[in-house]
Amino acid sequence: MFRRLRDDPPIAFTFEGAVVQGRAGDSVAAALLALGVRAPRDTAVSGTPRGPYCMMGVCFDCLVEIDGIANRQSCMVPLAPGMVVRRQRGKRDV
Repeated sequence: MFRRLRDDPPIAFTFEGAVVQGRAGDSVAAALLALGVRAPRDTAVSGTPRGPYCMMGVCFDCLVEIDGIANRQSCMVPLAPGMVVRRQRGKRDV
């Protein structure tokens, strides 16, 4: 379903403890989608899986923990080498 339009240089980052690769110019959400991760968070109330929807920072369905900071909109954060990304499960402190 998702494919890259360009072949930018790879960037190594960690997702859920595994070293994976995205591409230069990717947002964190785009890199996760390219890896096949469709639901990087679970909702706070029902635990329903959610994934990137709008890809422009409006819907908040793509929240993840990045470098130890929760509630980050993965579609708005550029991928950086060595970044540590974790799924966000349920409610997090603000």
